[in-house]
Amino acid sequence: MSTVLLKQADIVTLTDVKEIVGIVEKTFKGFGEGTTINPTKVGLDLGETASYPPYQGFMNAMPAYVGWLDSAGIKWAGGFLGERKRMGLPYVTSLILLIDPKIGNFRAVMDGEWITTMRTGAQTAVALKYLHKGTSIRLGLYGAGAQGHSQTQAIAAVFDIEEVRVYDVSRAAAEKYASDMKDVVKGPIVIAEKPEDAAWGDAIVCVTQSKDKFVKNEWIKPGTIVFPMGSYQEVDDEFILSADRVVVDHVGQCLHRGALKELVEAGKFAEKDIDATIGEVVAGKKQGRVFEKDRILCIPIGTGAMDIAVATVVLERAKAKGLGGSFDFV
Repeated sequence: MSTVLLKQADIVTLTDVKEIVGIVEKTFKGFGEGTTINPTKVGLDLGETASYPPYQGFMNAMPAYVGWLDSAGIKWAGGFLGERKRMGLPYVTSLILLIDPKIGNFRAVMDGEWITTMRTGAQTAVALKYLHKGTSIRLGLYGAGAQGHSQTQAIAAVFDIEEVRVYDVSRAAAEKYASDMKDVVKGPIVIAEKPEDAAWGDAIVCVTQSKDKFVKNEWIKPGTIVFPMGSYQEVDDEFILSADRVVVDHVGQCLHRGALKELVEAGKFAEKDIDATIGEVVAGKKQGRVFEKDRILCIPIGTGAMDIAVATVVLERAKAKGLGGSFDFV
């Protein structure tokens, strides 16, 4: 049986951000109902934090089965600075492999960079759908790159964005974001001069590569939902330990990666401190917003299931339209 090969230029024509939000929501519901199977990702440090090898990057292996689509696969994805950045290539590099879960044949191999970027934004949008009340939202954003764009696009597919306050260490990146997103955001886009100026609104989204705990507890007002999406902590210890609720996408991963990792290793945070998963909330097993003034920490750290779900829909569209190549590996 031939394996379909799909490049990014074809993938981007086969779905859009609004549909991806819907796909992610159904997959989160599967998490809550037990029909989405997603082991903890395995990481390979290629110099992101390790001293050897010195390549300033990492790769993750992310397998999953998505019940509502009866599809399985794995994403091999990571991010690189160093030489890759000097070559002008995107930070993220990724391939997705899909299999037939009944017999194990490889159905497709496709680029995963665009899918990764878009599903990550969709995760935030779905979480906000259940944690934020109302049809409009005010957004504070740290990081004006590709993820800042996709976060905004996905949130705009669910809410009317009244205002965005964006901060980036690169003023040029923030200005480009403001220009690119002016037709996506219904209200004004304000470029924050200082980090504290972006800690505002109904939701604060952090999509940076920073290793500093730059968002301070005292900046975060009652009722705010904070999304630290980066590989490191981004928010200070005091906010994590004083948040009224903690909601995550994947308990195993969130305890050992990203915002919670350091506090877990120090014995200051544990699984019992997590109030709910996004899947439990979407499936109706736990509440979303409980009290209006709750400060909520929400961590959709990213799972292979979202990539497999979007890639499966993309594959079926590609086959229907005759897009992509094929190769007989056996």
